[in-house]
Amino acid sequence: MQILQKRQPISDLIENPQTPAKLRKKLLLIQSARAFAEKELLLPANDHYLSYVELNRPYVVWNVFAAPEFSLTPENWCFPIVGCVAYRGYFKEADARRFGDALTQKGFDVYIGGAIAYSTLGWFDDPILSTFINLSAADTVALIFHELAHGLLYVPDDTAFNESFATAVEQEGLKRWQMFTRPSQDYDAWQRKRRYRQKFTALVSKYRNQLKDLYESKLATNEKRNQKAAIFNRMQSEFEALKLNHREMAVYSDWFNRPLNNAQLISVATYHDWVPAFGQILSDSNGDLEKFYERCRQLAKKEPQERHRILSGYHQNAHTAEHRTGNLR
Repeated sequence: MQILQKRQPISDLIENPQTPAKLRKKLLLIQSARAFAEKELLLPANDHYLSYVELNRPYVVWNVFAAPEFSLTPENWCFPIVGCVAYRGYFKEADARRFGDALTQKGFDVYIGGAIAYSTLGWFDDPILSTFINLSAADTVALIFHELAHGLLYVPDDTAFNESFATAVEQEGLKRWQMFTRPSQDYDAWQRKRRYRQKFTALVSKYRNQLKDLYESKLATNEKRNQKAAIFNRMQSEFEALKLNHREMAVYSDWFNRPLNNAQLISVATYHDWVPAFGQILSDSNGDLEKFYERCRQLAKKEPQERHRILSGYHQNAHTAEHRTGNLR
């Protein structure tokens, strides 16, 4: 509520001669992006992003992820309206650290990550926040599409579905946005970052699978603990080797330069696991967003186990198609 009370209409800021030119330019960009999202991406912009809030801090919330020592199943926290989610958010970093420390003392693997934006799922008119105003033009537009996608479709108790859906909409939306505006150097840079993000998520997925096999084994606790540490060490070593050949991967150095744990891997899986599956659904819909959204709505109505089974099939089809494309190249 403190954030909402600080909102300033962006129309006033744009007209105010004392508004810094850089901020005015970004506000105009977001105005254009939300109009595009509503008209071309069929997303419910409503009265979102028509106001601005200066927060004077790097993140709007800090999310706490947690998992047992020998499991990749995240802890969930349940709330009215939104249901259960795979993280717990705090508006103050100190509160997040305090909660994380308490979970660590109970034996959980814990990861705390800052977030520059969030969606209230249409319950309030979300403002533009100073935490994301300095992103590149492409990253800003992508973020607006991502958050508005949450207002279109949200499934209680399925964080991975919600975040992967929004990420898929963000990626498709930005592709259409740059075609609408004109191919730009900024979009090319975003595409390069996306390719390296795919390398990063593939690396995380590879070692997550190794850990899953380990945790399902019947090894003694001490042996599991030793092998877990060895797997994380191999993961860090492979990242260092990858960084030598691709210097752009250095952006993930901070992520790797800490004691890795299950919760940290979960924080990546939450946003990216089902993105290829949603990409395949869009492809099967011939790029028709109305058909795509309807298929996703039908998926959302299914029981979680059935929904994930169907998504796994789409995910496999996406990887098969990618492999065939690679062979053709």
